[in-house]
Amino acid sequence: MIATQIQDKWVTYPRENRAADIRLFCLPHAGGGASAYYTWLSALPTFVELCPVQIPGRENRISESLFTSLPPLVSAIAQALYPHLDKPFAFFGHSMGAKLAFELTRLLRREHGPEPLHLFVSGHGAPHIQSTEPPIHGLPDAEFIREVKRYEGMPQEILENEELMRYILAILRADFSINETYIYTEEPPLSSPITAYGGLLDEGVPLADMEAWRQQTTAGFELQMFPGGHFFLHTERRPVLRELSYQLYRLKEKVLRAL
Repeated sequence: MIATQIQDKWVTYPRENRAADIRLFCLPHAGGGASAYYTWLSALPTFVELCPVQIPGRENRISESLFTSLPPLVSAIAQALYPHLDKPFAFFGHSMGAKLAFELTRLLRREHGPEPLHLFVSGHGAPHIQSTEPPIHGLPDAEFIREVKRYEGMPQEILENEELMRYILAILRADFSINETYIYTEEPPLSSPITAYGGLLDEGVPLADMEAWRQQTTAGFELQMFPGGHFFLHTERRPVLRELSYQLYRLKEKVLRAL
């Protein structure tokens, strides 16, 4: 499937849906690109316009410089998103994408911009919980690859392809740097409701860290746990999208009541 680029390179539309009631902006996990979300198109309600965000250095933006720090990346995403925030919207982010979605929401609030109807965070503990894992983005290649393998998100055929690994290693190092150099700063909780999705077998993200997202909103909070490890988003795709679709139907009702 070829995504249609509208006005900029940051926001992709696998299929334009001008009649949509809600836009769902999806933020990528470490090493991932916008295309990871394209398979969602057929599973989401027709009133939702799927809008995966493409950050530099991957897929159709491979020739562009990678970001290695979260604040400038979030600022760049926000500036690119403003023209697309002309209808109700929600954010979804998995792993690194959850942190991006959270900080993007806080930046929009600071700039008095439109805020999401809902924030969906997946595979990442609450941002105020400090990681006890040592940073890995600066490790030598062999050690870095060994640590990345623990997340079980990379197909074996890629791990065995030296050319692909050279390409992916640079992206992964940059993205892990974004995650590992992140510094949480205190701000008031969000007014957007939060739904957190976690993997029951994800050893790197304990249940308590997922539950702690509750502290980041003054609105509703829900926690949904699924079978699988860190990439339950792929292995449990159907139940995840079924639950997400249910949540989006509820958002549509909220939008209609506000008219």
